[in-house]
Amino acid sequence: MSQPVPAPARFLASAEPGTRVVVRYRIEGGLTDALGHLLACDAGSCTVRTRQADVVIPLGLVVAAKEVPPAPPRRAATH
Repeated sequence: MSQPVPAPARFLASAEPGTRVVVRYRIEGGLTDALGHLLACDAGSCTVRTRQADVVIPLGLVVAAKEVPPAPPRRAATH
């Protein structure tokens, strides 16, 4: 009998590439978040493009995931 797929992994698998998401996942010593655009998701991992880099996250480490609204416009630097 197969294990049920956790809800966050189901969400990521069904989300359209390009959707802006936040993904919380386990790392050594705790949890961290990846905020950005979903690039891809397969049976084993998802890839999120953050401001710093493309982050590949094993689905087995994901504890939460959801769609988030577009980023607010960046404010112009004041001198």
